[in-house]
Amino acid sequence: MQLKKTFTILFLTASLFINNTFAQQKANLTQYVDPLIGSAKHGHVFVGANVPFGAVQLGPNNIFEGWDWCSGYNYASNTITGFAHTHLSGTGIGDLGDISIMPATGKLLLEKGKKADDQDGYLSNFSHQNETAKAGYYSVWLDKYSIKAELTATERVGFHQYTFKKGAENPHLVIDLIEGIGWDAPVSASIKQLDATTLVGHRHSTGWANDQRLYFVIKLSQPLKSIALYDSTVVKSGTTLSGKKLKAAVSFNAINNNKLQIKVALSPVSIENAILNLKTELPGWDFASTVKSADAKWEQELSKVKIEASNTTKKVFYTALFHTMVAPSLFNDVNKDYLGTDKKVYKKAVFNNLTTFSLWDTYRAANPLFTILHPDKVSDVVNTMLAIYKQQGKLPVWHLMGNETNTMVGYHAVPVIVDAYLKGYRGFDVKLAYEAIKQSAMQKTDGIDYIQQLKYIPADKVNESVGKALEYAIDDYCIAQMAKALNKTADYNYFSKRSKLYSLYFDPSVQFMRGKLTNGNWRSPFDPFSSKHREDDYVEGNAWQYTWLVPQDVEGLIKLFGGDKPFTNKLDSLFTLPLDLGTNGSPDISGLIGNYAQGNEPNHHITYLYTYAGQPWKTADLIRKIDKDFYSSKPDGLCGNEDVGQMSAWYIFTAMGFYPVNPANGAYVFGTPLINSASISLAGNKKFNIKAVNNSADNKYIQKVVLNGKPYTKSYILHKTITAGGSMQIYMGNKPSASWGVKPEDRPISTK
Repeated sequence: MQLKKTFTILFLTASLFINNTFAQQKANLTQYVDPLIGSAKHGHVFVGANVPFGAVQLGPNNIFEGWDWCSGYNYASNTITGFAHTHLSGTGIGDLGDISIMPATGKLLLEKGKKADDQDGYLSNFSHQNETAKAGYYSVWLDKYSIKAELTATERVGFHQYTFKKGAENPHLVIDLIEGIGWDAPVSASIKQLDATTLVGHRHSTGWANDQRLYFVIKLSQPLKSIALYDSTVVKSGTTLSGKKLKAAVSFNAINNNKLQIKVALSPVSIENAILNLKTELPGWDFASTVKSADAKWEQELSKVKIEASNTTKKVFYTALFHTMVAPSLFNDVNKDYLGTDKKVYKKAVFNNLTTFSLWDTYRAANPLFTILHPDKVSDVVNTMLAIYKQQGKLPVWHLMGNETNTMVGYHAVPVIVDAYLKGYRGFDVKLAYEAIKQSAMQKTDGIDYIQQLKYIPADKVNESVGKALEYAIDDYCIAQMAKALNKTADYNYFSKRSKLYSLYFDPSVQFMRGKLTNGNWRSPFDPFSSKHREDDYVEGNAWQYTWLVPQDVEGLIKLFGGDKPFTNKLDSLFTLPLDLGTNGSPDISGLIGNYAQGNEPNHHITYLYTYAGQPWKTADLIRKIDKDFYSSKPDGLCGNEDVGQMSAWYIFTAMGFYPVNPANGAYVFGTPLINSASISLAGNKKFNIKAVNNSADNKYIQKVVLNGKPYTKSYILHKTITAGGSMQIYMGNKPSASWGVKPEDRPISTK
């Protein structure tokens, strides 16, 4: 009897433990992350293993087939040519793909395969049925070699685990220092065997980023049998080789227990620092534990926003949140050493140096999201930008691996810095920050010199004049706001005037922003639908799309149209008239509703403009359509380039019910929540809880808002209200409210 009682207690205890463990697993938010979302068509997302903001993005590369392989991988492919340690996510240009390793068996092949059935090159086919992608973990079965490949990572170390079939013939690795993605090509490389399990070297390359420098150490879990070093395809004697196009073939007698593990640590500074990174971050060989640690790091970050919604919405939401944390990525070592833009080594910095700033995209929503969810990283972003300013003489435009690419237009480090300052961040040199943002606006390039004279940019003198001018006006508005906060009255007045120069491009006779020639005439003929990629008056867009790019002064834009009614009438037409770009239109113009393009960032605020004119229900209608048509949990679940987190940041904000139309005024405009509730964890152990009451597919219109127990009639909410913590109930209904958000005094305000 006693034995039976003891057994019952043990059984119940075990059941409770199992149930508790299952409940914990069930509660994990990483289960909703699917890194394959956005890997098809034009999403260009990174697929592989990484940790939040990690320097290493370890993942598979396909045979490169063009623009849709900018990240090295596209879901349309079924080939793998190697597993590389650096990747971009969602960009429109391909680069990186450093230090590619391909496990193989059988005859040694030195040339990378060029097509799926290539028998003379190293590569393998694979099936998506035998592929697993999770936060911090990736695995795939290599059909050709019967190898199970598994990948995970720490911040600066990639960890490979390859399971070979028993008795595999001639198991070996091809380490390719030639291979890169897209524009990337090697400039110099070296590889050296230190001992039977350790290789070190470097790979310097040029591409989108002109001068990329990377050092590495490769640690093997078992001694190699032999190593052959190749310059191109010519074998060289010895265990050390320097050159330009290097490869190494590493062979083994047999694979111990059929499992080969490889650790690869990177450094932008030196081989010695790569070794230090390895010893510090991943001294052991416990692959499962490293996977668990990577998952825990993602869980910690994802847990900053806990939502209630359908499983599909959770999958889209948490994958989007995941995608906002691939970059900016670390560009330093564990001792805080980093390589500056001036190619000098800066030792033991007081901040974490970062890279991959896609600012033309991310200043709109991805960077503002940082100020809510990642307050500990905001100063790192600003300090990196200020270091770049000191090293290259200007703030970053599109910075990559210690290089200025000068891609896209505007000086959009400005709104990021100003937004941080106005929201109370002070972990940087404010005087230097103001000097840097002002210098950005006083350059003599890309038409900025015309703006300095308070003149329009002539379309016959400067390409993309309208697109550039509208972006400059946003940045100048931000400078004016920081000048005001610092009591710099003259600067405030001057930059405020510059922020209004958008009006010089508005032709009231056609109600479009359009190019104006040196002689003062409008450029003719004029077709508001037409777009000639990077060769007209706009930037990856047309007049229909760019006419609305005045998020810093929506009230002023409404006045140009003659009031709310003509403004909303024109806005209605944007979403109804069919698109006709003509020849040579930009592939970035995607995710279409009429002429509106969700797939391209200058459009992202437009749906929210109805709220400024007292018609918030139209914003709600469009957001629900965008959610339904352009975001899904499938591989083609993004309608355009992810653009380093911006496409996903739009979704994160929008799903919670609001969006930063103005990138630096500390306010978010209400739309329609896509989730039922959200709890945002904030600094100081505070929380801001959002409840969408009676939310459903039909109940998409906000009826009223209750904030901290009191009626709240504004159709916007302030950043400081959210970060103070509290609760908000958004009551939803199936018909537009006749009163909520309609009165002029309740509408969003561009500038107080």
